[in-house]
Amino acid sequence: MPILSVELMKREISLLQATSINMIDMVGIGPFVTMTIVMQTVGSSLFLWAWIFGAVTALMDGMIWSELGAAYPLAGGSYNFLKEAYGPKRGPLMSFLFVWQTCLQAPLVVASAAIGFSDYFGYLIPLADWERKAVSAAVVVLVVLLLYRNIREIGKISVLIWSGVIITILWIIISGFTHQRVSYSCLPSGGQKMFSGAFGLLIGQASVKTIYSYLGYYNVCHLGSDIKDPGRNIPRSIFISIICITVLYLAMNLSIVRVIPWQQAMLSKTIVADFMRTIYGPRMASISAVLILWIAFGSLFAVLLGYSRVPYAAAADGQFFPVFAWLHPRKEFPYISLLFMGALGLILSVTVPLKHAISAILAMRILVQFIAQAVGVVMLRRRKGTAGLPFKMWLYPLPVILSIGIWLFIWYSTGLVAVFGLVLALIGAIVFFLTRGRWTKPGAHNVPKIN
Repeated sequence: MPILSVELMKREISLLQATSINMIDMVGIGPFVTMTIVMQTVGSSLFLWAWIFGAVTALMDGMIWSELGAAYPLAGGSYNFLKEAYGPKRGPLMSFLFVWQTCLQAPLVVASAAIGFSDYFGYLIPLADWERKAVSAAVVVLVVLLLYRNIREIGKISVLIWSGVIITILWIIISGFTHQRVSYSCLPSGGQKMFSGAFGLLIGQASVKTIYSYLGYYNVCHLGSDIKDPGRNIPRSIFISIICITVLYLAMNLSIVRVIPWQQAMLSKTIVADFMRTIYGPRMASISAVLILWIAFGSLFAVLLGYSRVPYAAAADGQFFPVFAWLHPRKEFPYISLLFMGALGLILSVTVPLKHAISAILAMRILVQFIAQAVGVVMLRRRKGTAGLPFKMWLYPLPVILSIGIWLFIWYSTGLVAVFGLVLALIGAIVFFLTRGRWTKPGAHNVPKIN
């Protein structure tokens, strides 16, 4: 049986399903574990501005993703964007570097969600350190098993998970605004200064965590070959996701600090459960912890679904290990890529601390993916024009300029971890030049039959 090409992926995902996949990827466990980290980093009531800054970053970058995703709706997302933008000379290197870093950063995303899952599971049942790691590993295995199926079934599952996410966040928001116990203002008071250099540095450091919580608005681009009417649905799903999640995040933060003072909230490891216990008592706190577990599980589901398409797209194009190009002969999904991402994510979930994982995720992606794509969209417009674009970003080139500036600021704010991202890119470049021309082209060997 020959290797199957990208064109054989079926367009089964609707706008609702695409938006659901984006939103469950964006929410995940992120805001529930980063909320207190952001408060600690800023160290004042101005922490909410880090969430606003993250939303602006997502919106600017979302315009770039929307233009590229609508124009090149193929499996792999950024792999195709970078290859097309940088042309036949530099395109192969840039797209390879993206796949290279994805093979590590995507499992790190999986690991961070799994670790967050085990933290909230520990609220329900006290766990020793090895038991927490066992829970993290088990949830990764369960998600892989759930994803081992046809894309049509996955679209339906994503809507179900998304419904649980929205219900949980709305419950948190309504509970806080109807049980206010303390006052809160995100405006400067006393000796606080809004636009000082120190404040900007703190917001930059905190925004590393808030932007992590917004990531995922572009997941639909990695599933480009699965999306119905991609020229319209990809941009719509991106903007709907960003706007809705921004409103939910800001309202949820305000809701919690109106019940628990931010000075106390920043010390909690399970802030939502503690928030619910303060309002309703221990029983409802446990129920809220179960719902957070549902959200974390949904995030794992969306992350593995989207990123499993990236190595597949590169391998099917003859630019990565050929084994990743194999599609399941009956269910038509990239099963080798899925299994690889799941296995590495499992290993990282029991070896890497959550805080370090979050910073490493951004440090690796900012230069190779986000900034490279922002530059790439300019190159594409100059070379090909805009006449045939299904979607054109608004206020061009302002979103590109702002996006590049913000990403450089965030990259600098990751500190020493930024060096790790550079080293990983350098190693990837060396591997690319050493192996260039040695990859097996699509169709060069057979896919093993699965019984």
